[in-house]
Amino acid sequence: ATVSFVILAVEIALLAVFVVAAVVVLVMHGPQRGWLSPLVGSGGFHLAGVLGAVSVAVLSFLGFDAIAGFAEETTGSSRGVARALMFCLTLAGALFVIQTYLGALLSPRTPEYLAAHPDDQGTAFYQMLDSQIGTWMGTAVTLVKTIGPVFSAMVAQAAVSRLMYGMARAGSLPKGLSRVDPRTGTPRNAVLVSGAATLVIAVASAVRPDGLGLLSSMVTVGAMVGFLFLHATVIGYYVRGRRTEQRVRHTVIPVVGGAVILIVLSQAAHPALVVGGLWLIAGAIVLVSRERRAKHFSTE
Repeated sequence: ATVSFVILAVEIALLAVFVVAAVVVLVMHGPQRGWLSPLVGSGGFHLAGVLGAVSVAVLSFLGFDAIAGFAEETTGSSRGVARALMFCLTLAGALFVIQTYLGALLSPRTPEYLAAHPDDQGTAFYQMLDSQIGTWMGTAVTLVKTIGPVFSAMVAQAAVSRLMYGMARAGSLPKGLSRVDPRTGTPRNAVLVSGAATLVIAVASAVRPDGLGLLSSMVTVGAMVGFLFLHATVIGYYVRGRRTEQRVRHTVIPVVGGAVILIVLSQAAHPALVVGGLWLIAGAIVLVSRERRAKHFSTE
């Protein structure tokens, strides 16, 4: 945890250095394109481009919801977890917009060029740092981004194991995943299973030429489907369950959010949609079988 905190502090400090350096370059030399072009596009506003960017943004923000996986380990109230989620989402969103906006203004390569040369998209930001700010900045960011994801993966690993532990304890997964190590107090089996699954998926994606893009799309589809059902549960819990006096609010907002999610899902890669559909069918079969089993035991 201490090392992860140090890496996070270094990344924030490096982001602050980039913001200051980018502002200095913009004041001295001006932007490479119009000031509003990162917001409206260089060739005008296109909804398809926005939807494509939303799918990337969704993948970038998936980590913030991992806070909910540690809800049972907090000593405060449930409201504290909700506030932490909103704070992290707001802060991450603001930092993401600032970094992306400044990087787009300084990038010498237009969006049209990057769309025509997809192989250059992954290194566009680092090339911008080298050419506009300095090689030292590009090297520093590359070094931190090489080390940082390792610790980010560790946090995600812990969150996934807690999710598996909670589902196993509720009976949705094998009971073995709900066992807690008596010495450390952590869900050891869930950690081992999630780690092994992550290793297999990572290796399988690494040997495919389109592995990274396909994996990103699959993660996005899985998260979006989960968020879609989450919106539906808001309506079911508050409106159908008669637990709120703000029925319009708890209906309109989830419906609008669900519509946006469906639009984003329509832009996902076809293989990812197929895999997501198969998982959805498997989950529906498990749910129906559990309900039938529960009814069978209740009638005996």
